[in-house]
Amino acid sequence: MKQILVVDDEAGALALIGIILERGGFEVIRAQSAHQALTILEREAPNLIILDIMMPAIDGIELCRVIRQMPRFAETPILMLSARSDSDSIIRGMEAGATSYLPKPVLHRDLIPKIRSMLDLSPIER
Repeated sequence: MKQILVVDDEAGALALIGIILERGGFEVIRAQSAHQALTILEREAPNLIILDIMMPAIDGIELCRVIRQMPRFAETPILMLSARSDSDSIIRGMEAGATSYLPKPVLHRDLIPKIRSMLDLSPIER
């Protein structure tokens, strides 16, 4: 089973995204801050990382940069999620090393196919 780290400071969003992913057949690791995510990444190696852009202290864009500097995560797919869909936020996220971007609110019909394509999984592979 593919493992996905979801980082979002909003508990409701974290829970909803986790449920969508679990129903899609993925194992979910949750973090409510960049610091918590970095602690998790010291011991876990998820197959994909989902980052919310707007978070206190260290935002998702800066966290993406930090993760990309870690050799073991240089090739790990990173999906940025944000309520901000302005082109500047998208460009900054991609320049920081994100693989792809989805606007919030995210829906099951958008998220699961995106994750499967990023992981090169067929629609039925889990």
